[in-house]
Amino acid sequence: MRIVVLDGFTLNPSDNPWDDVASLGELTVHDKTAGPDIVSRSRNADIILTNKTPLSADTIAALPNLKFIGVLATGYNIVDIKAARERGIPVSNVPVYGTDSVAQFTFALILEMCHHVGHHNHAVHNGRWAAAGQFCFWDTPLIELAGKTIGIVGFGRIGQRVGEVARAFGMKVLAADTYRGNPPAYPFEWREIPDLFAESDVVTLHCPQTPDNGGMVNRELLAKMKPTAFFVNTARGGLVNERDLADAANSGVIAGAACDVVSAEPISPENPLLHAKNILVTPHIAWATLAARKRLMKTTAENIAAFIDGKPTNVVN
Repeated sequence: MRIVVLDGFTLNPSDNPWDDVASLGELTVHDKTAGPDIVSRSRNADIILTNKTPLSADTIAALPNLKFIGVLATGYNIVDIKAARERGIPVSNVPVYGTDSVAQFTFALILEMCHHVGHHNHAVHNGRWAAAGQFCFWDTPLIELAGKTIGIVGFGRIGQRVGEVARAFGMKVLAADTYRGNPPAYPFEWREIPDLFAESDVVTLHCPQTPDNGGMVNRELLAKMKPTAFFVNTARGGLVNERDLADAANSGVIAGAACDVVSAEPISPENPLLHAKNILVTPHIAWATLAARKRLMKTTAENIAAFIDGKPTNVVN
C-alpha cells in the first residue's frame, strides 16, 4: 500500500515518529501541501492521510488509485465524504484522542479571562508591583467561577469532559446538543441554544461544523448573552460570524471571548478578531499536546491496519 501524508508537520513536528504508520506500507510524508500540489502528490496513493488539506469531489475524482482516506483529526469537514462514498472509499477519523487536552485548554482560556495571568505577570516584570507600594495590585476584575453557569454547545466526549471540570470548579452546567443520548453522571440541564446563551456566564462550543450550522454564533445570538459573560470557541472557526463576535466584544455586548480556531487558518491579518478588544486568539493548539498527538498517531495506524484487513473502523461515510 502506498500511503501519502499531505500535511504531517502538525502531527509530527519532530517529536512523534511515523513508525507505526510506516510499518503498514510505502510511506511518503509531506509537511504541508498547497492546493495545486494535492493531486500530483497523491496520484499514485492507495491511502491518503490529511489533517487540514482539503480533499474535494474534484480532487477525489482525479485519484483513480485512491482506496482509503484517513483524517488526522476528529473533524472531517475538509473531505467531501459524499464523493468518497460514491467511489466506495471509506473515510475514517480519530474520534477519541484530544478529549482531556481540549477540555484542559478550554479552561486555560476561561481562567485567563477570569484572572489575566499573562497581563499581571508582565506588569510585575515591568516594575509596576514594586512601584505600587502595595502588598498586591490588579488591573482587571478577578472572577470566581464557583456559582457561575457554563453553557456547553455540543455535549459529546469533549463537551461532557468540560462539564466535569466545570463541576469541579463549582459551576452549574447547561448543555445543548441535537443528540441527547448517553448523558454524564453529574448534574446538568438541557437547554435550547438561545436559552443557553441567555442564561450562561460562559458559553463554550464543542460541536462539529456542518452545512447547517455555519455562522450560527451571530449578532442575534450574541445579543442574548449577559454583558458580563464570556464566549469560548475551541471547536471550528466557521461556527462563528467573526465580524459579529468582534462587534459584540467592542461594544460591550459581552465581556470577552477566546478563540483557538478561526474561519480561515492560519489567520488573516484582516481577521476582525485580531483588532477587537477583550478577545484572546490562540493558534489552534487545544488539541496539540504530545500525549494527544501520540494517541492520534496510534489510532491512525489502527485505522489503516483495519482497512487493510478488510474491516475499516471509525468510518464517517
